[in-house]
Amino acid sequence: MTTRMIILNGGSSSGKSGIVRCLQDVLPDPWLAFGCDSFVDALPARMQASGTGIEITADGGVSVGEDFRALEEFWTEGVVAMARAGARIIIDDVFLGGAASQRRWLKRLDDVEVLWVGVRCESEVAAGREVARGDRAKGMAASQADAVHEGVAYDLEVDTTRAEAMACARTIAARVRRPAER
Repeated sequence: MTTRMIILNGGSSSGKSGIVRCLQDVLPDPWLAFGCDSFVDALPARMQASGTGIEITADGGVSVGEDFRALEEFWTEGVVAMARAGARIIIDDVFLGGAASQRRWLKRLDDVEVLWVGVRCESEVAAGREVARGDRAKGMAASQADAVHEGVAYDLEVDTTRAEAMACARTIAARVRRPAER
């Protein structure tokens, strides 16, 4: 089978977005990129900082409500439908629920070939990136660094603590299954 989706999971400020941009550059075919940030940005404003939507606390904690989960299901189904239709998709996600988050994807992916990639980064390094970015609640990176990987099964893991995004992207690209030559 040909890989149709690459799902990257890692904590905030772990380097996923940089890897995604590099993957789009090094993979021979065009790949669309979507992620949890693009989903959150698409939510109605009233669902951001709402108990039924998504709340980010001052210490970097994240909680999501029922309306968020319902819309997330529709969004996930739509992304998977694009892959089934032939698009190649890269997902940049943060599995706040660890294995439960992966299961939400798995229940929709039965016939889609996915490369599961864990993006690790030492919490101190991610926390430093978080401060440098200035657009995240302080503490988010450290709290997510290990928690998002709990119980998650991967085909491949990369560590951005000391590796550059391009090196990680090349490692991932080497594992992507391509269509047989015709």
